[in-house]
Amino acid sequence: MTPLAEILRPQSLDEYIGQQHLVGQGAVLRTLIDSGNIPSMIFWGPPGIGKTTLAMIISNTLHRPFHTLSAISSGVKEVREVINAAQEEEGAILFIDEIHRFNKAQQDSLLGAVERGTITLIGATTENPSFEVISALLSRCQVYVLKEFGEDDMRQLIATAVKHYASQGIAVEISEDEALMRISGGDARKLLNAIELVVNRNIQTIQNTPNTPIILNNSTVTTVIQQNLAFYDKQGEMHYDIISAFIKSMRGSDPNGAVYWLARMIAGGEDPLFIARRMLIFASEDIGNANPNALLLANATFEAVSKIGYPECRINLSQCAVYLACSAKSNATYMALNNAEQAVRQWGDLPVPLHLRNAPTKLMKQMGYHDGYKYAHDYAGNTALGGFAEQEYLPQGLEGTKFYEPGNTPRENDTRNALRSRWQSKYNY
Repeated sequence: MTPLAEILRPQSLDEYIGQQHLVGQGAVLRTLIDSGNIPSMIFWGPPGIGKTTLAMIISNTLHRPFHTLSAISSGVKEVREVINAAQEEEGAILFIDEIHRFNKAQQDSLLGAVERGTITLIGATTENPSFEVISALLSRCQVYVLKEFGEDDMRQLIATAVKHYASQGIAVEISEDEALMRISGGDARKLLNAIELVVNRNIQTIQNTPNTPIILNNSTVTTVIQQNLAFYDKQGEMHYDIISAFIKSMRGSDPNGAVYWLARMIAGGEDPLFIARRMLIFASEDIGNANPNALLLANATFEAVSKIGYPECRINLSQCAVYLACSAKSNATYMALNNAEQAVRQWGDLPVPLHLRNAPTKLMKQMGYHDGYKYAHDYAGNTALGGFAEQEYLPQGLEGTKFYEPGNTPRENDTRNALRSRWQSKYNY
């Protein structure tokens, strides 16, 4: 059975709801579409606000061949197949959903076709493209920011849904919409899924009592959604909200919240490996070197879950979730990498200092490769912490830049003291 959200998907800009700053009369994207000459582009915004729909409407309006890939399930092979097909077409559009999930090699595979105009790329992402899309591809695309639906937009969607049901001989009345607004949170797909769930729950009732409308108010909506929460979360976008609450509970050191949201995911039939994988990421991102054992336990949990499966593996998941929630927290190593990546983006590929380069040939030695390098183990008596010789390990222009700042935990304070004793004249630890 086709979901309501798919049935009501707009087919033209006149039917499209929201994003008037882009597609309203005289707006920048509307003007480009009307001209028939669109650039490659990235749509950036939260889930359920019409990114995919807008891409389809652009293709329909311009009568362009339309190819679509999901970055979750596609790779370089699928990209190349589309590019090969597009060479036989005129003005083909390639839409890639969740393009932020493509790695660098996968994004690189798009560059030539975009540059030559073989395809017009439209990417959709919920993440900041400045950080998730490689600079070479980003420079070839125009970024458009799509906004969450406002209440007026959501009420238009509700009215459209009511009109659709009326055309099917089903009378639906919305007496209160606060619960629908709260549940959807600006996400059109959530809104329509919720309406569909409540209507389907009550269709049998009105079949037995003709001419009786289905009334949607705050009470009926809340009751039905809560009774069907596990199903609703798994089938719609809400499971992202649940995993977010799970992660935030562990980050906030609340084992009670963590096991509650874990139980919700288990009840909804969530893939246990998905849960274990997120805890494995969490162990490094949010705990790191404040407690390195967290990564070991999370990895052991992932292995155990992959071997055992439901229902027994829920016990492994609970043990790990409680341990991670109760552990000391630090995102210092995660932030260090973010800081270093920002430097790479800002300064590009700075050359490796000569003294850090290997010199396997005579010519390289003559050019100064490896010259002046201090082999740390030759200085074993310099500190109580083992061999250490102060020298520059960063490229010219970044000398003395501190990317890593230890967190304020007992273990990391020991690390801070060790770094301070070694680098007191260079870094402010």
